[in-house]
Amino acid sequence: MKKIIIHWTAGCYYPTAHEKNCYHFLVDKDGKVHTGNFKPEDNLNCTKGTYAMHTGGGNTGAIGVAMCAMAGFKDKTAPGRYPITAKQFEAAMELCAQLCLKYGIKISPETVMTHYEFGIRHPSTTSAGKIDIIFLPPYSWVARQDIGSFIRTKIKWYKQKLQGDK
Repeated sequence: MKKIIIHWTAGCYYPTAHEKNCYHFLVDKDGKVHTGNFKPEDNLNCTKGTYAMHTGGGNTGAIGVAMCAMAGFKDKTAPGRYPITAKQFEAAMELCAQLCLKYGIKISPETVMTHYEFGIRHPSTTSAGKIDIIFLPPYSWVARQDIGSFIRTKIKWYKQKLQGDK
């Protein structure tokens, strides 16, 4: 696996059957990690249709991690009825750190990114214009353009913590 792409589901707080087909890992509002229907390794070859289709144009070699939240999101003033929780966000960042360690993924903007960042970098894909993740309710002070960097900093912190625990 070469990269991690982080999402919100634009749904409720717990994964649906459909969402389990789209992502490798889903984190609910309480921070519990749910495993999707496909293993990350299923995304090594994305030509057969038996893989997690989380990022249009960017699934090959990519692990999809999603936070179950943000249904009804419009903007910062209307985050919807299911905003990302702090516990959920932190659990997702720790999961990403674990995945970076397991798969030897370096934490950089090219290898660990939000779906939004992927879409900006690849405007000819169906991921262009995706808004996950442009707002973090638990950290509403983080500007849209800084969210990817904030996420990577959190993942690096968890990775260092996990390495120190060994």
